[in-house]
Amino acid sequence: MFGYACNETPEMMPTAIMFAHRLGRELTKVRKAGVVSWLRPDAKSQVSIRYESDKPVVVENVVISTQHTADVKHADIRDFLIEYVIKKVIPAAMLDKNTKFLINPTGRFVVGGPEGDSGLTGRKIIVDTYGGWGRHGGGAFSGKDPSKVDRSAAYMCRWVAKNVVASGLAEICELQVAYAIGYPEPVSIWIDSMGTGKVPDDVIARAVEKVFSFKPASIVKQLDLLRPIYRQTTNYGHFGKPELPWEQTNRTAELLAAAR
Repeated sequence: MFGYACNETPEMMPTAIMFAHRLGRELTKVRKAGVVSWLRPDAKSQVSIRYESDKPVVVENVVISTQHTADVKHADIRDFLIEYVIKKVIPAAMLDKNTKFLINPTGRFVVGGPEGDSGLTGRKIIVDTYGGWGRHGGGAFSGKDPSKVDRSAAYMCRWVAKNVVASGLAEICELQVAYAIGYPEPVSIWIDSMGTGKVPDDVIARAVEKVFSFKPASIVKQLDLLRPIYRQTTNYGHFGKPELPWEQTNRTAELLAAAR
């Protein structure tokens, strides 16, 4: 299982995936507000960003595919989404004359939802996490209870990585934890700060092991996972939402003390 955090956004998430989620939220907002009558619920978004010196500097392209009624013109969809969704969500400083807007690039999108693309098991594990920026162990979250480390340990890793970044020990943190079936302690805990650590990665790793317990039962207890909180993870990803317990940055002081 992997966890990831960085200091690019207030949510400590990669910029591209947060922009994509914000676009999805804005689409839902304008649809439910009835700003236009032709929007329908099924939609997808993708944002590509150019980095210079490891910093996001400009959005290269934005893709939005949204379901719509049969009577609306493609030009109207494009104009509305660029002006009232994309430009509202993405800061003007991140857009330039070369930014491409790809709106419903495959054409009409009238049939959506399960009728157009059925399937739930596994969902989209990269969209649910870090948009491919941080690695993924391969286990899906959906349909699994917190006793399965595919889900709970991935949440744990995000919590730990976010606390590492929030503490100032590193600007980026990727945490990898490996388990063996039937053995409660992880067989491996590994930290990669991508060269941004203020102390060596092995020092951060030792501090993490002192402060956090990675036993599956302890994860459930520490994050209080036996509660009906999972509806919030059915859209816009599982990370970057402050109301979820693995998004707390409540162990930073302990981490700093352990890293001394």
